[in-house]
Amino acid sequence: ERITQDTLYWRGYKTPVQIKEFGAVNKIDFSPVPPYNYAVTASSRIHIYGRYSQEPIKTFSRFWHAAYSATYRDDGRLLAAGSEDGSISLFDVSGKAPLRQFEGHTKPVHLVGFLSDKYRIFSGGDDYSSNLWDIPSATEIISYSEHTDYVRCGCASKVNTDVFITGSYDHTVKLFDARTKSSVMTIEHGHPVESVLLFPSGGLLVSAGGRYVKVWDVLKGGQLLVSLKNHHKTVTCLCLNSSGQRLLSGSLDRHVKIYSTTSYRVVHSFNYATSILSLALSPEDETIVVGMTNGVLNVKHRKPEEKNEDSHKKRQPAYRTYVRGRTYMPKQEDFCVSKPVKRVLRKYDKLLRSFQSSKALDAVLEPPIMLHTPEVTVAVMQELHRRGTLRSALAGRDEKQVNLLLTFVARRVIEPRFTPVLVTVADMLTDIYQPVVGQSAIVDKQFLKLQQAIGKEIDCQEELLEVLGMMDTLFATFTKKRDTRLEENKSNGVTEIIETNRNF
Repeated sequence: ERITQDTLYWRGYKTPVQIKEFGAVNKIDFSPVPPYNYAVTASSRIHIYGRYSQEPIKTFSRFWHAAYSATYRDDGRLLAAGSEDGSISLFDVSGKAPLRQFEGHTKPVHLVGFLSDKYRIFSGGDDYSSNLWDIPSATEIISYSEHTDYVRCGCASKVNTDVFITGSYDHTVKLFDARTKSSVMTIEHGHPVESVLLFPSGGLLVSAGGRYVKVWDVLKGGQLLVSLKNHHKTVTCLCLNSSGQRLLSGSLDRHVKIYSTTSYRVVHSFNYATSILSLALSPEDETIVVGMTNGVLNVKHRKPEEKNEDSHKKRQPAYRTYVRGRTYMPKQEDFCVSKPVKRVLRKYDKLLRSFQSSKALDAVLEPPIMLHTPEVTVAVMQELHRRGTLRSALAGRDEKQVNLLLTFVARRVIEPRFTPVLVTVADMLTDIYQPVVGQSAIVDKQFLKLQQAIGKEIDCQEELLEVLGMMDTLFATFTKKRDTRLEENKSNGVTEIIETNRNF
């Protein structure tokens, strides 16, 4: 098999998820609005599934007999379905009980759909009739009895709100206009018609029946364009992808064929375990759902597309690669080899090693270091002073840098651990930038702040010295009193002992 773009695209679905229904799945219909839930009609129930749910998120089971052809309205809020007893039920997706019941068919109704105006329903039954119903009043508008066998499939035009199409086991496809009392076009398919499909443009019609899929030009009066015979058994269902460029057909031969709508050649094929009755593709082609005769629902999801940007990037080692062996406890017979830990130098350390004193001082005057780790800044200043290069590092700075230095010194000079170093820095700054005092209001303001900070600190030191002098005097007086009391106690004790001895 040749590997084409279509092959790669349609192979891009994950392994299918299989869900067991109560009976053969006769219809699958996706909601046209997000999150694109889909309705599955099987046996006497209609199950609503979420895109990734494997259990129904909602169930409509108000049917006495088998249900058929549950179909969403264009806004995704209403759901219509036929029944074995000939009635048509209209449901609100958010409710449970039917909103409307349409009675008029005398035999099972296998075809139900909405006209594009959203206010009318068309239906087809085994009583050979095709009816049109009004939703608000729940009444029959018109009934067409032109088919001579079961009416099993149909679709509505999205371009014209009055046009709908039905297909019958009498080998014909009829186009009806609600404004007329009879069909406006009849197409001979040649086999019992199982499914019909109208392209979104409304110009092309596809019919399936027997082993044939036929494409007709409606605008040319139903002219046959192409007849496809790629299945080995009866074709049961048709659908289009979201772009309208690929046509999908399912058959009792267990295959789904995918055709190009430009060349009408088979571009890909899916193989299933059992005969296929229904087929649906989500509006974004993200999910393909197939219903089979044994009651199994086969759901395939498209794999997420890989981003091209990530594929070009070099894959980094996983976290476990870095921590591998960190918690390993050596055994008794193991021989441990210690590996020296590589030390990563900071920016200021590298600059100090290369004797760039001015840049090293700039590196530690950055706000994160000055605010959170001021001891690093002071340590670099101390190292520069030890090397004898602090004066040259402080000199030659502009107004902004001098302002930054003076702000740091004025704020930290009163801290005892920084005072010895920062007093030296303050002296050097005063000596270096004394000639420019009066030329910058910002620098002058910082010098005044530094003077005030040092003045306050000196006043505090003087007051502390006075307090210490007072406390020394008090401590001295306390010591003398304690000594005299001890001497008195000692003298009293000796006299008492002598007096007692004399008594004896």
